[in-house]
Parts: sequence; C-alpha cells; structure tokens
Amino acid sequence: MKKVDRYYYPAVFGYEEGEEISVVFPDLDVATSGESDDDALSSARELLGCVLAGMEEDGEEIPAPTPLQDVAVGANERTVLIDVYMPAVRQAHNNKSVNRTVTLPAWLNAAALERGLNFSQVLQDALKTYVAE
Repeated sequence: MKKVDRYYYPAVFGYEEGEEISVVFPDLDVATSGESDDDALSSARELLGCVLAGMEEDGEEIPAPTPLQDVAVGANERTVLIDVYMPAVRQAHNNKSVNRTVTLPAWLNAAALERGLNFSQVLQDALKTYVAE
C-alpha cells in the first residue's frame, strides 16, 4: 500500500480568555494547545504528524478528513485546515544511523581527541541546533 505524502485535516481552534488556545482534531479524537496562534498551529502540525505516523506504523485505517465546511464550531472557535508532510515526519522517526565522512583540520582533530570528545555526538548536537534554527 502506497503511503500518502501529505495529509490535510480540519482542526478546531478554541479561544477562551486567559487560557491557551485549544486545538482539537475531531476526526482523530486528539487535542493539543498553544500559547499563541503560531504556537497552536505548530503544536497541531506536530501532533497530526505523530498521530498519523503511529497509525501508519500500527497498520490502522486512517479516517477520511471531514470537509472543512462540514466541521461544526461553537462560539469562540475557528476551523483551521492543518497539513503535514509525512516523508519528513517518517524520516524524523527513523533513528537509524548513517555513516558520514568528515574532513577536519589536523589541529582541531588533535584538540578534540585531547579532550576526549565524541565526534559523532558533537556533530549530531551541532546539526540539531543548526537545523532547528
């Protein structure tokens, strides 16, 4: 069975004075929240990817999304269409290590060896910081 590259699901954003923005995916029966619209959107996208990746891995049937215009909302709620690019999510869940060859100046190699640094860990930490920016 071919895996879908991008999913789109409606989410209901709820706004209550003095509280975080709630985000509910009615088709998947999961929820999250965020301190701002940007934070709520980011949390929603991350949750959607995790839930769908888990369903794919478990071989569960993924429900069809409700059309945006058919999602019922109450007072202080808005419907937002959330998308997630699954190849990136699947790759992020794949912790298989790959071998890379790097070239370093001799002085840097010597200094790192002298300090007992783990080259792989330092490179991973640096790349995670760089990619997160």
